[in-house]
Amino acid sequence: HVQLVESGGGSVQAGGNLTLSCAGPEYTFRSDCVGWFRQAPGKQREGVAVIDSRGRMAYANSVKGRFTVSQDTGENTVYLQMDSLKPEDSARYYCARGRLPPSRLAIDWDRVGEYDYWGQGTQVTVS
Repeated sequence: HVQLVESGGGSVQAGGNLTLSCAGPEYTFRSDCVGWFRQAPGKQREGVAVIDSRGRMAYANSVKGRFTVSQDTGENTVYLQMDSLKPEDSARYYCARGRLPPSRLAIDWDRVGEYDYWGQGTQVTVS
């Protein structure tokens, strides 16, 4: 069982910044990918960003240029730096463990079914 724990959510004004953290077991960050997803009330869960153990990344078009995903393997933590936040970014944010091979990362990273372990999520509210 892989336990992932998100933190860092909160309430900010539009244009503000937040950094989310996802902490997990060491082996998750050495061999797997970690995706960030979000889900707003009444909407489907959508992919935000992903990073794999080699540092390859992908982003949703809606957050490109504003969000940055990174990892600290020494701390077994993946971060999501969110800048220039908009009200439409308001959602519950989740991190999840995926096992996509590099050849499929860019294509399938945002498919919910590719991830098997999920954190409980952290709420982000932008007003």
